[in-house]
Amino acid sequence: MTEQILTEPVTPAAIAGRSEQVAPLLRRHLPITPFLRFEAFSEELGAEVLVKCEHLQRTGSFKARGSMAKILTLSDQQRERGVVTASTGNHGLGVGNALAALGGRGIVYLPENASASKVAALRRLGLEIRAEGTDSGVLEPKARAYAAEHGLVYVPPYNDPEIIAGQGTVGVEILEQLAGGRLDAVVVAVGGGGLVSGVASVLKRHCPDLRVYGASPVRDSAMASSVEAGEIVQVDARATLSDGTAGSVEPGSITFELCRELVDDWILVGEDAISAALRMVIDTEHQLIEGSAAMAFAAARARRTELEGQRVAIVSCGGNISASTLVAALA
Repeated sequence: MTEQILTEPVTPAAIAGRSEQVAPLLRRHLPITPFLRFEAFSEELGAEVLVKCEHLQRTGSFKARGSMAKILTLSDQQRERGVVTASTGNHGLGVGNALAALGGRGIVYLPENASASKVAALRRLGLEIRAEGTDSGVLEPKARAYAAEHGLVYVPPYNDPEIIAGQGTVGVEILEQLAGGRLDAVVVAVGGGGLVSGVASVLKRHCPDLRVYGASPVRDSAMASSVEAGEIVQVDARATLSDGTAGSVEPGSITFELCRELVDDWILVGEDAISAALRMVIDTEHQLIEGSAAMAFAAARARRTELEGQRVAIVSCGGNISASTLVAALA
């Protein structure tokens, strides 16, 4: 059975409304993740830091939400015929999980340097893997073209209103878990912008004074650079511990205008700061997160002066990190 598809203009209000509609549908298939106070980090920042633990989500990432939301809109016939996607890993895992739950088959285009642990997990979910190039911005047109040529549905990693609305259910849960309490700021890792667009659309609808911080690695800050330029631009990207946010922004992406409107401040984070934040979470909370999640903690550190005394949410977006990457980050 398919669910109603979002047909309104892609505005923050429309995304927020759809996120609230789809949230109960996702709960049939995905758990509500914890929203926890991190005591040591709260003490360090002089703020109340509440962490939305998407690293504990099924598949190890928030991406399970958007993928499920999108695939719920497809018919049995569409899923059986097959879907195509492009991913650095986490989105592909979300697509594979949704197909495993709902039925269907899928093809995922991956960069050749994708995390080995993520590739292995994708194979276990039964996805057909096609590794080409090293930039998801190059892979996305290839995946779209293949889907169009073979009459298959393309499931974008971020550039789709249903995907964004699915990610916005993170914000729906945060509001429920706050139980009417205040929230002054939220820090979110940004790659293509689907997560921050969804979360900020929901939270700003109910907390209009909320300040939204978008965090990106210095080495690969495609969306931040695009917003600064006033148009989608290509950046000279380099490898980063925040591999979950890697890749250029697709031309014409609907997330660009959403990010321009919703993100109040951009924070670019260096590799040493990401490594240090990763070590801090492991040492103080004994929880394993990936580089893109650690980047959000590092970004909060970079704004500690202005966050002092506030109630701050950090979206810990994923926990899929390979042993080799972890060893390098901890060294």
